[in-house]
Amino acid sequence: MKRTVVLLFVAALFGACGAHAPPARIAFVSDRDGNHEIYVINADGSNAVNLTNNPSGDWQPTWSPDGRRIAFFSERDGNWEIYVMNADGTGQTRLTDNPARDWWPAWSPDGTRIAFTSDRDGNWEIYVMNADGSGQTNLTDNPAMDHAPAWSP
Repeated sequence: MKRTVVLLFVAALFGACGAHAPPARIAFVSDRDGNHEIYVINADGSNAVNLTNNPSGDWQPTWSPDGRRIAFFSERDGNWEIYVMNADGTGQTRLTDNPARDWWPAWSPDGTRIAFTSDRDGNWEIYVMNADGSGQTNLTDNPAMDHAPAWSP
């Protein structure tokens, strides 16, 4: 009898949490305000919010696996760099800082690393770094163009 009560309590608890979960959101780029910015919108089309709101272009938002952060690239500091921010747009932080272009961020499935494309070695290559920007490492090193990384699940 105790086991049944505990299981029912756990099922009710998880059911209640699911009922109060925030709506699914979509991150996207729009120039609706005259500049390419990152927005989020509920999956039903309601509540569009500009997260980046700065005079430079911001591109390619990608959600962290836990949905708490968004990685993107921007030219706001005069060069294309990888940035990360909280899902509400706060805490915008540059992760890369070099004279080359860094694009196409992609979160690892566990959220600890970000793969990206860079031409910092004179050719488009795939790099990976820790989610805080440390440990930037070139994974590909050949004369062919390598870009647009995507992690397997």
